[in-house]
Amino acid sequence: MRLRRITLQHFRNIAGAELAFASRRQFFAGANGQGKTSLLEAAGFITALRSFRTADPAVLIAHGQPEAALACELDHERLGPTRVVIRLRPGSREVSCDGERVPRIADYLGRFPTVVFTAQDLQLIRGAPALRRRWLDLTLAAIDAGYLAALQSYHRALDERNRLLKLGGPPAELAAFEHPLAAAAAVLGVKRGAALAELTHCLAAAYGRIAAAVEPAAVGLAPVAPAADADGWRRIYADGRTRDLRFRTTLAGPHRDDLEFTLGGRSARDFGSEGEQRSLMLALRLAQADFFQARSGVEPVLLADDVLGELDAGRRERFWAAVGSARQVLATGTRPPDTGPDDWERFRVAGGAFAMEASGA
Repeated sequence: MRLRRITLQHFRNIAGAELAFASRRQFFAGANGQGKTSLLEAAGFITALRSFRTADPAVLIAHGQPEAALACELDHERLGPTRVVIRLRPGSREVSCDGERVPRIADYLGRFPTVVFTAQDLQLIRGAPALRRRWLDLTLAAIDAGYLAALQSYHRALDERNRLLKLGGPPAELAAFEHPLAAAAAVLGVKRGAALAELTHCLAAAYGRIAAAVEPAAVGLAPVAPAADADGWRRIYADGRTRDLRFRTTLAGPHRDDLEFTLGGRSARDFGSEGEQRSLMLALRLAQADFFQARSGVEPVLLADDVLGELDAGRRERFWAAVGSARQVLATGTRPPDTGPDDWERFRVAGGAFAMEASGA
């Protein structure tokens, strides 16, 4: 997939912008807070109609404006030349592809994959389990409508069970919510396991290319109470009622899963160096791109938000070799890249405005 043109109106601090891209490399340079990340945020929004920076789409609308809009013109492997238009209003969003409104998000997911690299990716190793679960959920939901449906069903049932636990609800009422909870948990477990098997294969290959290392990289699921099927989950929830009533919350299930990243079989969090952890997160995003491409048949656009400057020259060179020439990359930073004056279309960003620089500038 290639992003050929993007148009923004009242999107965060970008009052209006229209940018056309002729190559597969675009670099946006400027001081912090000028609109570089907002541009990548808008480009990434087309994947699953959500921001990689916030869960609240209302904050994407410029202050004092009734709506924000973005339009992307794409060359697409399956759809050919395609135009996507998204309008955001407080409490609603409207999406159209080539002039036809998209009525359901399930009909949209997986069509336009992007992968975002950010400086916060290190927290996937160092941070709380909730961050890793969120990454896994967003990755799978962006490409698999069935996963999104199961995740939504699971959390609806979980919320109801937790509400009853707080009220001291009777076993019969708790069981009524445990049936859909168990059914959704089983689907999530199967889909997470299959996806992580694919991602680990891709991660090991990408890490070997970026780090020039021999130790294998892997990511695995660490469930608190694994069960193979819905019947197994129903037994777990039934057996845990007394405990859960005491704590007034559901203590077992996919919402308690964690991921573990390893290098050479050892915890990357506990034993990985700074450089190894950074390389591992770059490899994870490349693995995510490979996963999206394999699942959708569409080459993702890569969005690198101020991460390349933190790499040494050797890792930067290996990163670009791992990316290859087929994928489009939109990157940001406070200073231009060092890969040669003709490798990038360069834009200067200031105050939400974008100016293309002459080649070699």
